[in-house]
Amino acid sequence: MKITKIAAALSLIGASIPAFATNGMNMEGYGPVATGMGGASFAYDNGNAGMINNPATLGFMKSGTSRLDLAIGGLHPSVSSNGKDSSADAFFMPAFGYVRKDGNLSWGAGMMAQGGMGTDYSNGSFLGTTATSSPFAATGFAAGQGALALAQGQSLQNMSEVGVGRVIFPLAYQVNDQFNLGGSIDYVWAGMDIKWLVDGAHFQDMMPGSANRFGRVSGSFITNGLMPNIGVMFDQFAYGYFDFANTNKFSQKAKGDGWAANLGFTYKVSPQLTVGGIYHAKTRLSDMETGSQDASMTLSFNDMLNLMGGGANSAAALPVKGKIVVRNFQWPETYGFGFAYTANDKWSFAADYKRINWASVMKSFRMSFIAGGNGGVAGGFNGMQMDMDYFQNWKNQNVFMFGAEYKYSDALAVRVGANLANNPVPNEYMTALFPAIVKNHLTFGAAYKLDKAASVDFSLTHAPKVSATNSAAAIGTPAGAVGAVSNQSVSHSQTNWQLMYGYRF
Repeated sequence: MKITKIAAALSLIGASIPAFATNGMNMEGYGPVATGMGGASFAYDNGNAGMINNPATLGFMKSGTSRLDLAIGGLHPSVSSNGKDSSADAFFMPAFGYVRKDGNLSWGAGMMAQGGMGTDYSNGSFLGTTATSSPFAATGFAAGQGALALAQGQSLQNMSEVGVGRVIFPLAYQVNDQFNLGGSIDYVWAGMDIKWLVDGAHFQDMMPGSANRFGRVSGSFITNGLMPNIGVMFDQFAYGYFDFANTNKFSQKAKGDGWAANLGFTYKVSPQLTVGGIYHAKTRLSDMETGSQDASMTLSFNDMLNLMGGGANSAAALPVKGKIVVRNFQWPETYGFGFAYTANDKWSFAADYKRINWASVMKSFRMSFIAGGNGGVAGGFNGMQMDMDYFQNWKNQNVFMFGAEYKYSDALAVRVGANLANNPVPNEYMTALFPAIVKNHLTFGAAYKLDKAASVDFSLTHAPKVSATNSAAAIGTPAGAVGAVSNQSVSHSQTNWQLMYGYRF
């Protein structure tokens, strides 16, 4: 079978599996062997997951042998914001890999979920309470119209789902008994679903000539569509609502793909001590795009001329169909080093350090909306484009991973570890839809050999609850006034597991 057909089959199986990851958007560990050891994986044999951890570790295989690993993982985040729980609390991820070693060369292929995020505050979301963030009373609204806009906003679902995965083609070469080199070429896919209410105060903050503290909007949709008609056809936005989400649980509406490359090495300093290091290049992904009419942007405003049939100076919601393009979403450059130490025939230890350079790829969320296929009032926007640049300003992340394994018998081993990291998301720009604020993890694992060829590995991790509060209220509207926006407080904890069956032949 040709490589292109293999890649297509693997990507079809896993292309849209989201993962709510916890080192930012990265998983705390890949494969149950490494995850049980706190994520440490750079300097010892951790199975076929080595192709994403450190491909050089595949060189530890015995020549003339093959290994097949089949795995499933469950991620169970518990996220709450302003007292509203996210219902996105279970994500399941398949993974598999095949590796063979002939002579000094190890080669193979595999598919794994890289990471991502996901929340769902469902209908009646607290985000809808920001729908009255424009001063309706100042623009002649009839009694009750502000409440109507509030009800409109509260009826809207707010959710996010981002999934990134890889089909990996690794090579490892055993230079000598001490030194292994490895690398991989990865086909990477990404998908995104979003339903997002942006309150009027933040929308106004992003407009040309405003403070632009949290972002910017520009393009013909703004300069030729909205701005010339503010105060003429309509006035004072209640909210803007972006909707590009697939009801299919196994795919996202906006999709992109591309390539990445990884390098690694291991070096045996002594019979007991091995060191290793990795470099993962930043991905080269295409923009994620929906179909030409697979997205919508709904604007809620004061309808000054009764364009929507609710009467002059009434609250009106105008949906506009079109296309969404998420621009330059990339997975960051990562590098790290670590060691593995075998103390005796019972105990072994590992420790790694990893640097994830989120700052270079998570400066802002860049999204374009191109209107098309509309009739009526919305038809006036056809062909116009709105570009949104919503600031994120993530920090680089330092991750420290520690693990220990105890061989209870020839068949059974148990593992324990810790994964310690800083929160890469600044409080000022943290959003309830992307609360990647988890810091630390406690990890546990076990391995059992069924016979000489087959084994089962399991890991369980827990990330204790952390909280963060953004500065959404700092957009200049006085607290308590009509149009005031409240800060968003988010808490996030998570419990994850992975199970793998391995077969050597």
